[in-house]
Amino acid sequence: MMQLRKDMSDCFKHHRLVRVGLLSVIGILLNLAGSYIASALGLPIYLDSIGTVFVAGVSGTLPGIAVGFFTNIFKATLDFNSIYYGVVNVLIAIVTSFFARRGFFKKLYKIIPVGLVLAVVGGGIGSVLTWFIFGFASEGVSAKLAAAFYSHLGLSMFSAQIVADYSLDAIDKLFTVLLVFVVIKIFPDRIEERFRYDGWQQRPIPDTIVTAMSKGGVRRISLRTKILLLITVASLLVAIVAVLIGYFLFTRATIEDHTTLGEGAASLAASVIDGDRIDDYLTHGEEAEGYKETEKLLYGIRDGSPDIQYVYVYKIEEDGCYVVFDLDTEEEPGAEPGDIIPFDESFSEYIPALLRGEVIPSVVSDDSYGWLLTAYVPVYNSQGQTVCYAAADISMEQLATESHSFLAKQVSLFTGFFILVMAVGLWLAEYGIIYPVNSMAYTAKAFAYDSEEVREENVDMIRKLDIHTGDEIENLYGAFTKTTADSMEYVHDIQTKTEMINKMQTGLIFVLADMVENRDKVTGDHIKKTSAYVELIGKKLKERGLFTDYVTDEYIEYLRDSAPLHDVGKITISDLILNKDGKLTDEEYSIMKGHTTAGRKVIEQVMEKVPDSQYLRMAANMANFHHERWDGTGYPEGRKGDEIPLSARIMTIADVFDALVSRRSYKKPFTFDQAMTMIEEGAGTQFDPVIAKIFIESREDVKKIADDFYED
Repeated sequence: MMQLRKDMSDCFKHHRLVRVGLLSVIGILLNLAGSYIASALGLPIYLDSIGTVFVAGVSGTLPGIAVGFFTNIFKATLDFNSIYYGVVNVLIAIVTSFFARRGFFKKLYKIIPVGLVLAVVGGGIGSVLTWFIFGFASEGVSAKLAAAFYSHLGLSMFSAQIVADYSLDAIDKLFTVLLVFVVIKIFPDRIEERFRYDGWQQRPIPDTIVTAMSKGGVRRISLRTKILLLITVASLLVAIVAVLIGYFLFTRATIEDHTTLGEGAASLAASVIDGDRIDDYLTHGEEAEGYKETEKLLYGIRDGSPDIQYVYVYKIEEDGCYVVFDLDTEEEPGAEPGDIIPFDESFSEYIPALLRGEVIPSVVSDDSYGWLLTAYVPVYNSQGQTVCYAAADISMEQLATESHSFLAKQVSLFTGFFILVMAVGLWLAEYGIIYPVNSMAYTAKAFAYDSEEVREENVDMIRKLDIHTGDEIENLYGAFTKTTADSMEYVHDIQTKTEMINKMQTGLIFVLADMVENRDKVTGDHIKKTSAYVELIGKKLKERGLFTDYVTDEYIEYLRDSAPLHDVGKITISDLILNKDGKLTDEEYSIMKGHTTAGRKVIEQVMEKVPDSQYLRMAANMANFHHERWDGTGYPEGRKGDEIPLSARIMTIADVFDALVSRRSYKKPFTFDQAMTMIEEGAGTQFDPVIAKIFIESREDVKKIADDFYED
């Protein structure tokens, strides 16, 4: 039967997974279709998250995240830049699921804050992402609006872009959540329930119990937190290392590309310069033959790449760099031929090599001309001597921009993937480990052992969990279920045997007490009647809510079982005294009174063998103090009032009353009414007034006990 339920559960789970998978595919198609329609119609909104919001609202967080992430993966086949916004769609899924679980898609007025919050994700975070990847938007849906805000409202570029993106995204998300609200509203609840993917690998647990389980105190860190930390730390470490490696490799490759570009431009510049005419160029400048033609070629080289900022030719002398060619830029004109430019500090270590006409490596500097990579290439004359150097400066500012953009892209990609991994990991941990383990712990804490029926319910409660994770957790559950069933059976056997032992023990006590009492020829059923009286008094005290610190069902049971031993000390009294017909002498009475302390000692000897017996401890008190009086004139210690143990005060009334209504060799029995009157008269002197009052008020029950045992 259990295997059949498991097979049915697996089948249902499989069908649910298929349904949710199909819904997720539909969600991706909705996103792609919405994005295409908005673009084709030139709408000022995006419509690219309708499927994400719909699936997250109906099926839950994980399917929504999957739809959001893979939507941008597919969009990247047409527009690769879309892949960087996967994190935005993932965050939209998380926020939507959060609101959906709290019923925000059930009321029309509640979807407005949902749309505005989603706009913060899509328009706010998306806008910041755009800024770091592409800078100020020059194209796209919000580009014109951002430019207008920047031009007419005096906002900074960053602020203008944020405001523009959020404004349009708020419209987009409000329309999206309204559309999803309508679909969910017309969706019957049972259909919505069929598409909810919660991932239970056991019988689903109500939210109230899930909350209770999450609050089940742990000593330090919960398993949920440990798993979350493990997944987070592992994912972050991988992401950080991957991003840093990617950033380092990108930066290095970019620098190498810039170096290659600079050296290529410098080499090309050196190739167009006639090394034999350098002195003529220095002396006559533009008037020199071929100077302008060469300068024109140098302009062509510089303008061949936007990354080439400066191209110039210097002759290196001891007193500085003599300008041969220095091209004008839009910002400033170049130096004139023959001008002397001081050596840059960045080149100080290479000056000797330059003076010797040697080749030097490219140099990166950051001075008054900006952050530049400079490549120097020797220009040779016809004799092969270095006469000057052609140089090209490559701007490194673009490198910083490209590096920051690359870093933002990497972070965006890994963040989206990181969230997806976190969601899958936590989902697997929640439903595959945490819920099953907590379920077993929760049901184990709820165990009760009161009766066989309750014990069977315990085992049934464990079986109904129906955990089927298919791994070690399921093995643990199987072992836990078997151990629980075996334990409950063992408890049943123990309780059965304990009950038998208790009955045997109680029977032996009654036999022992009866043997003692039978030495007194006139006591009859004294031990049975006194047991009935003390049990009655205990129940009445509990009903009235008196002595609540002591009187419980267990206490009353101890009273009943201990009462037969109150006169066990008489075993030490001689038969001549115990059964004497006449009045005892003072010496004999003194010996008789010793049965109290003797009884206590006998019971204490037994307690040494059974140290944890509560009822024997109570029996010792009854034996020792049942002849004490409320006013302190009793024996053996002359205690008074509350100094006398409660059990002994109860026993005193039961013992005296039974003695009064029983026939003795030395007296006739008093009538029931006479005995009750004498108990009432002794209240506050011989007896505890509260217990005496309870006894008097229970006269009907007392009379029934007396009648059942009365001897003519």
